[in-house]
Amino acid sequence: MKSSSLNPSDNPSTESQSNSRDNPCLGSDLQITALNVIADDGISYLLPYAQFLLAERVSNPVLENMPEAPPEKMLIRFVAAEVVVVGSGLKVVERMIQKCELKFVKSADRRFAATLKTHIAAVTITLTKENV
Repeated sequence: MKSSSLNPSDNPSTESQSNSRDNPCLGSDLQITALNVIADDGISYLLPYAQFLLAERVSNPVLENMPEAPPEKMLIRFVAAEVVVVGSGLKVVERMIQKCELKFVKSADRRFAATLKTHIAAVTITLTKENV
């Protein structure tokens, strides 16, 4: 299994953070067939929605020990990969996945958390099949 995480220090867009179209953490499109996850090692993963299995959104379990941690955690499972997203306002991500409209997902610097309705603090991907 291979595991990667996105680099939260990447320079996100400096456009207005109040408009969901300008959110550096995620994007949407009505004609998407795959979710793009860009890892910190520079590898771009395209996960086909045709292989989507499930998504689960829960409270972030590390909150008990780290009160400053992002409040939500989401597991997005595909046939060949599992993506874990940690942040706040992840119901928006959940709705986009439900409609197969989530175009990309990546983390953004913590300084954007206060200005974004949906902030993604960390994204990790684990490939579940060796022959991917």
